[in-house]
Amino acid sequence: MTASPRRDTEPAAAETPPAPPATGGVLGRFRTLLTLPRVAAAAWWSVVARLPVYLMSLAMVLTIREQGGSYPQAGLIAALYTLGMALGSPLIARRLDRSGRRAVLIVTGVAYPATLAALVWATRPGSWAQPVLAVASGVALPPTNACMRSLWARMPLSDDERESAYLWEALLTEVLVIGAPLMLAVLMSSGSAGVALTTVAVIGGAGAVGLAWVRLPASTEAASTGPEPAEADGRGIPRHPLRDPSMLVLLGVMTACAVPIGLMTLAIPAFVAAHGSPDGTGVVYACWGIGSAVGALWLGRAPSRVAMHVRFPRLVLAFAAGTGLTVLSTSPPTLAIALAVGSLPIAMVSAGEMTLVGALADRRLLARAFTWASLATVLGDAVGQQVGGLLIDPIGARGVFTVAFGVALAGAGLAFSGRRLLAPAAAGPARCAT
Repeated sequence: MTASPRRDTEPAAAETPPAPPATGGVLGRFRTLLTLPRVAAAAWWSVVARLPVYLMSLAMVLTIREQGGSYPQAGLIAALYTLGMALGSPLIARRLDRSGRRAVLIVTGVAYPATLAALVWATRPGSWAQPVLAVASGVALPPTNACMRSLWARMPLSDDERESAYLWEALLTEVLVIGAPLMLAVLMSSGSAGVALTTVAVIGGAGAVGLAWVRLPASTEAASTGPEPAEADGRGIPRHPLRDPSMLVLLGVMTACAVPIGLMTLAIPAFVAAHGSPDGTGVVYACWGIGSAVGALWLGRAPSRVAMHVRFPRLVLAFAAGTGLTVLSTSPPTLAIALAVGSLPIAMVSAGEMTLVGALADRRLLARAFTWASLATVLGDAVGQQVGGLLIDPIGARGVFTVAFGVALAGAGLAFSGRRLLAPAAAGPARCAT
């Protein structure tokens, strides 16, 4: 992959000698990456810190129901928690860029389990304090995703190692999406939903504090210790990722790729139920996640020599084609096969997105860039679910699959039309033009 010009001038790039080429496919690449000095501790602490991210909304619903609350009350609390995350994450990411990870992760690592414990043990459904604490706990969620992904972008790694790191991040997301709810089920089998929620929150907070104290090369710490980038030099560098044309194109593609996921989240159970086997919905969903994980292991088995800005539009087009396979489904088994095959590129698309964010964003704004990338995905998924819910009755599940295919194709079209802006070498001139 073509390196970003700013990587060549990082003074710390020589701190870690280049690793030998990984053998043994993608697992060998992960093993090589995760055994590098000072990398393993950060990677594994980040896994612990991210456990709450993928199960907290479900745990919160179960807890409110256990307390005697209604489903509308449980949905409101979960929604307010998500609202808190959306409102707080850009502000926390800004602080992460400016002051570094240690203070931010320690404060949020303590505040997050504390606010959730107060919500579980000191409030009840219908009280004014419960909604307030739901928002506060969402705001206090440790910014582990943005932190770790910005660390990967700043670490003195080769381009192949950095791509392996983002592939690891994409595969880890798939594993946590599947595994975290299973962990919640195990915890609930030996206690209440409230105990399980509190336990997971404490584990996540401990992971954030652990990540805060990991020793890393100086080049990985926050780079924005002075004025904002636009004030730091005279090149007209945008203050914010949302003012960077290359980042706007990438965020647009990410949103367009997330909308079909939300649409199919509603269409899959509707399709299975319409064919008289609603009990099989979980198995069909599992094929979706398993296909994505297998795709990461198979398609990522060897580093590519093709630059990511060239490869990325092709991956998005492959994702769109995979989405289109669902339109051909005639039964739940054929839908399961379509999802398993069609989801093969999903993790690779996600890894490509993260690689491009790390390459295109100003390194003083990396946490903010990764945060807005995550929010673009969340927004697209939410829009897809809302639109899917509105379209299921009038056009049916197959119609929603068709809409998802069309949106995915539009995302591929945007990726191809904007591929010049996605080239790291073009990002500097684009910023100057802004």
